[in-house]
Amino acid sequence: MTIAVLDRAKQRWDKLGAGIYAAVLSIVVLAASGLVGLLFHLPWLFPSLGPTVMLFFESPEQKASRPVNTLVGHGVGLAAGALCLYALGLQQQPSAAVGGLTPLHVLSGVLSVGLTTLVLTWLGVPHPPAGATTLIVSLGILSSPVQMLSMAGAIVLVTVLGWGLNALLGTRPAGGPGSPPVPPAGGRAPIPPG
Repeated sequence: MTIAVLDRAKQRWDKLGAGIYAAVLSIVVLAASGLVGLLFHLPWLFPSLGPTVMLFFESPEQKASRPVNTLVGHGVGLAAGALCLYALGLQQQPSAAVGGLTPLHVLSGVLSVGLTTLVLTWLGVPHPPAGATTLIVSLGILSSPVQMLSMAGAIVLVTVLGWGLNALLGTRPAGGPGSPPVPPAGGRAPIPPG
């Protein structure tokens, strides 16, 4: 059985090795997404991708960093943000970043994060960076259908590249085959049979 590159880096250089692994792969994945954005002149690089790739490469053993959590989390965040933005009639208004924060922007933002948190907790698929995704949309920062589709495309690309690189280098996501059991929130890890 071969040792994962991340584990070898930790063995050789401890936290520095883990940091180098995470930094290099974060740069590669975000650069790829940014390159697609440059080619299509669309926002394929936005703030919530940063914490997502950090989870992938700094904490691949956490449940929140699993590919399914990432895709469902950001998908719910996008949908909740769009729902709040459109329900409150903010889609034609300047974003909170451009026109200033209004009471409706505050309502849209807090409701979108609350809804995202509710759904992800109910489904049992935590992914905290989705809170940033929902705010980006609900505050009107990226809000047109084309921008939201490009966000979805970037999320899929970053997830495929991130976990593809981790798998290629021997790191498995939490809950995947060959990964250690993940303890439930506030609980102990199950004892493996044997």
